[in-house]
Amino acid sequence: MSTNQPTAGILDSDPERMDKPADKPAAKNPAAKNPAANNPAKPPAGPRRIPAPRALPEALPFWEAANEGRLLVKRCVDCGETHYYPRDICPHCLSANTEWLDATGLGTIYSFSPMGKDEARYTLAYVTLDEGVTMLTNLVDCDFAALTIGQRVRLVFKPSDGGYPVPMFTPA
Repeated sequence: MSTNQPTAGILDSDPERMDKPADKPAAKNPAAKNPAANNPAKPPAGPRRIPAPRALPEALPFWEAANEGRLLVKRCVDCGETHYYPRDICPHCLSANTEWLDATGLGTIYSFSPMGKDEARYTLAYVTLDEGVTMLTNLVDCDFAALTIGQRVRLVFKPSDGGYPVPMFTPA
């Protein structure tokens, strides 16, 4: 196919359209120049809401400890590795011989990214706990512009919508 030929109808099986020129480009359409003209502004999102976590039976001790202001992680009795998120089977050796440990609640920022805007802004982060596991969490009650990789953080719990409090971190 030559690049100089009109392309209207090439993928169209309608014989009436085969010889017609292509439609005008969208840029000629006034609404295409300013899509906001057709979409009224949405109201601000408001403060960020934290959905209630789904507490599975094997993780109930984790969430009950969260109610008490404690963070639990799992350790495998057979291989000695600590792991997070809470689950019965060790992801390192597949042993079911695991136990709960109280974490210190201290860690270091491994990575972070600001998300959202205005009142709904939050900072998503990976925090490596002093126990050696890295958890996906949020950094809260701080200026995200002042955060740095390697910065020390401490545990805080934030209430969720009708459920258990959720572990998050703030600068230490």
